[in-house]
Amino acid sequence: MQQFKLKQRDKIGIISTARSIDFSEIEMTERLLKEWGLVPVYGKTIGAKHMQFSGDDETRTEDLQTMLDDNSIRAILFARGGYGTIRIIDKIDFTKFMQYPKLLCGYSDITIIHTHINDKLGLPTVHSTMPFSFQRNTPEAINSLKNILFGDLPQYTIETHPLNVKGNAEGVLIGGNLSILYSLLGTQYGFGTNHKILFIEDIDEYLYHIDRMMMSLKLAGKLKSLNGVIVGDFTDMKDNKVAFGNTAEEIIYAHIKDLGIPVCFNFPCGHIDDNRALIFGKEIKLEVNNSVKLTYK
Repeated sequence: MQQFKLKQRDKIGIISTARSIDFSEIEMTERLLKEWGLVPVYGKTIGAKHMQFSGDDETRTEDLQTMLDDNSIRAILFARGGYGTIRIIDKIDFTKFMQYPKLLCGYSDITIIHTHINDKLGLPTVHSTMPFSFQRNTPEAINSLKNILFGDLPQYTIETHPLNVKGNAEGVLIGGNLSILYSLLGTQYGFGTNHKILFIEDIDEYLYHIDRMMMSLKLAGKLKSLNGVIVGDFTDMKDNKVAFGNTAEEIIYAHIKDLGIPVCFNFPCGHIDDNRALIFGKEIKLEVNNSVKLTYK
C-alpha cells in the first residue's frame, strides 16, 4: 500500500457517479480534508442534476474519466451512493489509471468499481464512508478512512456474535453491497471468489430478496470456494405482510453455515454511522473465535 500513501498537500478528487448531491450536503468535507492536509478537488458532478442522477451519463462518465486520468489527483472520494454507476462503467477507460494508480474510496453503489478494479485490474480499493455521510459518522469511521489514505493498514477486533462460525482463514478481501454483487452475476463485471474472503452488506431490501440473492450466489458457485465470509450491517430490512420467518442474518447463516469456513456477523461496516473502512483487493487474516480479529498481511 506504500505506493498509494498520501502526503500533505496531495489532491483528492470528489465526484458522484450515482445520485445527485449538492455542495450544501457535503459542506463538512472541505474542512475535514484540509484539516488532514489534503487539497479537495471537486468534479463537475457535484451540484449537477439530471433526473435522480448527478448529471447525465455523459457528464458522470467524463467526470470519473477526468479524475482517473489526472495524475495530480492521488485519490478519489465518491460523494454518495444511490444508483447510477453501473450505467457508465462500460464507458470508462482504465489505461491511464493503471499507469498511475490511486485509491478509490466509497461503498454501496460503488461496489461495481471495487469489483472491477480488484478482480479485473488486480489493484486495491477502499470500502469506506463517503462525504454525504461524514456529518453523522462516528470518529472511528472517519479516522479509519484517514488512516488508510495515509498508509496505515487497519486492524479490527470486535465482539463475537451468536451466529458466528469459528475458525481462522486467510485470503484476499472482496465484496461490497449484496444487491450490486447479485446484479453483476453473468455479466463481464462478474467477480471471482476462489480462496477469497467475501464481505457483504445491504440496506432497504425485502427479506425474501436477501434469500434470493444468496441463492443466486450459491447457484452461481460463488460461495463454495470461499475461504471466509464477513457480514456487515443489513440496515432497514423490510418484510411482506406474510412474514418471511427469518432475519437477514439468519437467512445468510443458513446459506453459509455448512461451508466449513469462518463466518463473522455484525462487522461494523455498511449503511451505519460506524462504517469502518476496509481495503478490498488485499490479503487479510480473519480469526473468528471468542472475539473476531481482522488484520492485513
